[in-house]
Amino acid sequence: MEAELTNTYLQQWIEQVSLRDFGTPFRHQARWNHRLSSTGGRYLLKSHDIEINPKQYVQNGAEEVERIIKHELCHYHLHLAKRGYKHQDADFKALLARVGGSRYCKSLPAISKPRTEPYRYRLRCHSCGQQYLRKRKVDIRKYVCGKCRGKLRLELLPSETQPEGTS
Repeated sequence: MEAELTNTYLQQWIEQVSLRDFGTPFRHQARWNHRLSSTGGRYLLKSHDIEINPKQYVQNGAEEVERIIKHELCHYHLHLAKRGYKHQDADFKALLARVGGSRYCKSLPAISKPRTEPYRYRLRCHSCGQQYLRKRKVDIRKYVCGKCRGKLRLELLPSETQPEGTS
């Protein structure tokens, strides 16, 4: 399965799906993009290239990725034909239904990243007591409370994780 995750394999796959389901060749570049996290794929308007999330292949298999490919090819062919290629356009919805592409991709399991930097500051409103936590220092002369528009006070939060001599 890992051998199939090459850009050459994806290029041939998209070219095959384009000819089979759309009757028109795909003449641009296709590639896997490991940086995609919350989307199955994307069509790039300026270059007309298509990028697919390889995590979708690993997690959900070839059938799901083929539906994503069809979705991106709908954007591709409609854009080049100067027709409605956006999600809300009737042309896009009709073509997507005709070829059997997916409107939404299956969600991937969330990978929670540990908070690298804890909150260091608290902004407290003098008037209403509203609190705001911040990681970076804020110039309180430039900001007011979002709740009552009162003046803010900046407080440094205690930190057990901070090494001695740094602040």
